[in-house]
Amino acid sequence: MKQAAKNGLNSNTLTNKEKLMAKKEVLTDLWVYEMLKEANIDLHPQGSNITEINNALKSASKAGSGNVGFPEYCGVVKDFILIIENKSDVSLHTKRNEKNVICTQVASVKNYAVNGALFYGKHLAKNTSYKKIIAFGVSGNEKRHRITPVFIDERGGYKELDDVETFTLFNEKNIDEYYTKSILKEKTPEEKTTEEILKDARALHEDLRNYGSIQDKDKPLVVSGILLALREMEHKGFSIESLVGDQTNTDGEKIYEAIEKNLKRANVSPQVKKDKLLSQFLVIKDTKVINEVNDNLKKSPLKHFTEFLYENIYKNIKYIHSAEDYLGRFYGEFMSYSGGDGQSLGIVLTPKHITELFCELADLKVTDSILDPCCGTAGFLIAGMHDMLQKTDNPETQRKIRKNQLHGLELQPYMFTISTTNMILRGDGKSNLEQEDFLKCNPSQLQEKGCTVGMMNPPYSMGSKNDPSLYEINFTEHLLNSIVQDGKVIVIVPQSSMTGKTLEEQAIKANILKHHTLEGVITLNSNSFYGVGTNPCIALFTAGVPHYKEKKVKFINFEKDGFEVQKHRGLVETIDAIDKRQHLLDVWFDRIEAETMFCVNTTIEPEDEWLHSFYFFNDENPTKEEFEKTIADYLTFEFNMILQGKEYLFDSKRLEIVKDFEEVEDLDKKAYGEFYLKEIFTKVQRGKRLKKLDHKKGKMPYVSSSAMNNGIDGFVSNSENVRIFKNCLTIANSGSVGATFFQPFEFVASDHVTKLQNDDFNEFIYLYIASVIKRLSEKYSFNREINDQRIKREKILLPIDENGRPDFKYMENFIKKLEYEKLTNYIEKKVTNV
Repeated sequence: MKQAAKNGLNSNTLTNKEKLMAKKEVLTDLWVYEMLKEANIDLHPQGSNITEINNALKSASKAGSGNVGFPEYCGVVKDFILIIENKSDVSLHTKRNEKNVICTQVASVKNYAVNGALFYGKHLAKNTSYKKIIAFGVSGNEKRHRITPVFIDERGGYKELDDVETFTLFNEKNIDEYYTKSILKEKTPEEKTTEEILKDARALHEDLRNYGSIQDKDKPLVVSGILLALREMEHKGFSIESLVGDQTNTDGEKIYEAIEKNLKRANVSPQVKKDKLLSQFLVIKDTKVINEVNDNLKKSPLKHFTEFLYENIYKNIKYIHSAEDYLGRFYGEFMSYSGGDGQSLGIVLTPKHITELFCELADLKVTDSILDPCCGTAGFLIAGMHDMLQKTDNPETQRKIRKNQLHGLELQPYMFTISTTNMILRGDGKSNLEQEDFLKCNPSQLQEKGCTVGMMNPPYSMGSKNDPSLYEINFTEHLLNSIVQDGKVIVIVPQSSMTGKTLEEQAIKANILKHHTLEGVITLNSNSFYGVGTNPCIALFTAGVPHYKEKKVKFINFEKDGFEVQKHRGLVETIDAIDKRQHLLDVWFDRIEAETMFCVNTTIEPEDEWLHSFYFFNDENPTKEEFEKTIADYLTFEFNMILQGKEYLFDSKRLEIVKDFEEVEDLDKKAYGEFYLKEIFTKVQRGKRLKKLDHKKGKMPYVSSSAMNNGIDGFVSNSENVRIFKNCLTIANSGSVGATFFQPFEFVASDHVTKLQNDDFNEFIYLYIASVIKRLSEKYSFNREINDQRIKREKILLPIDENGRPDFKYMENFIKKLEYEKLTNYIEKKVTNV
């Protein structure tokens, strides 16, 4: 690890500040070491165990003296050199010159993380045979940090890359893909394969429409039926060449017979289940137009579809063992081209990256049993099956997983057929799929299946006051009641279901907490279901364990997940997705701490909106600039009012009051604590509506939701049916949401502002707290206003005393000092310029 001697300093000669910085850098070194370990990357501290690199570093002094110089960590992954240079504070991340280029002067190279990393990278590019070097500038700590990679080629040319959250992209598994995507800007083989699949889906959709006039809901049945028939080729029970367009024994009948054989071979039981499946596939032999020879194709459309599927899809499904739900992807593509998104059929299919994320969040064990009661195309069950199979090499354990540990329910007959077919095609698991209405199933009876994990994407936007049973939150409660005690339940639902818009939904939320525990809610990318128009989130619960009041729940903002919408391609995974998902998992499993802008850990109430946006507060230490702006705005407002003849609003000479301040320590040396607004203010009350037409001209300020002029929107004389406040803060609930001002005078409050008052506060404490409350504007907008429930749960960061209580004396003196400095500076300048 880094030592003081590295910079030629004796520990006895270090100042207290230098000692503190050295201590922080050691902590940063340790944190980086843990991150490398988590990413499965083995780098050497303070040098290299590779002779060529270590020899090169012997002349890598940052001072340019030709002496030894070592980065914090260095090593090789495949044919890449990785270098890490870190600093303990994010303010020491990068130094740029006047041309906005990374500065190469000695002082910058010594003192800044990225500059130092680039220096070492260039030195190794020049003095070793390696042609690919990635240098990382790392600054900060576990909770608040930056990691910037810089790629350096063998000629010393470099390219700054986007910041990352972890080192996961740079291990042996991912580094080649990162190099291809982020540095070469080329497509990986996997991306090309996905593009081909989507292209094939478009082509097949066109053919199904042009040559068959197949209904939307029947298209995936035709596809899955043919894929089942193709499986019989391995057993000589079906041949594509046999499809000759004969009208006596039609191509559809031959395919149907092959489907029947394959269902029997797959041991689908009971017979009633097999009959249900076969009845759905009747469309293949009963649709006349696809069984007749087409003049353009010179064959039947069914033969054309079968040839296409064999070449383009069947081979992929048979030989690729990822969690990719190919039939689900095909279904989604068909729906998008038919002018809909599946919603008219009651289906919103879950994307692959979400089904895989569910498995990671559930931390599946090989002994788990999964229940998906709204299984659609069986995407969750397929992902879960592959996740568990990869965790064991024992054939008997794998057999049990396939046979006994995957359970699914599906109401729609055609979707039940597709899910069953999909499971058969992807490696069994079909024996525990049932065509049932989940909400009509007795949860106690379902619990007897012994399922330890529930995964669900329920039907969206089907519930109403007339039928509250179809609310997504009711599906969630029903699933929780169907899983064994201590089991895990993960659902993906619209964010609105976590807010409790109706009384019925609020009652269900309260009932859930009586019997089950909410572990966390993850807000997702609004494009996760691209084209559907819903804002989803993932909610995670522990079943059968009542939620206790002091339980801390995680609320995570994962809107930036590394997926983006691209023209003509839809939702596309970028290279950043791997890094961001790893960061999410590290935070979820408490491996690292995160800033509140990503994760808030908090207690909850049933009536809360169970979303990150509800609980988020800015936990960064306040800056001097924030307070300077508040004071400048307030003094400008006061000066303005006096010039307009409204000096009656203010009753004291400011300079006389502020000059008696006591010296206080700097903001960055003060300890801080989190406090609810309701803990700080004894009176929280909204103003009252006063229509513009009812305003009577007068001398009393009328405060509304403006961000200008201290919120004053006119002067009135109204005294009846209004709310008059004094000596308090006002916060705008709407309009310029979050705008916060100190009001020392009597004023009429509109219903667009809320009063925050504590009779023990003076104007300086109010001005300090106003500066911090203004940060709430970060989380609110014109479309998201502050209501009474939200304001009760808002938190702010305040300086604390040795007992952990708000240090109001510090706040008062800090503002007094700052204001005194501003006023005296202004007066001196005016006097000097006279």
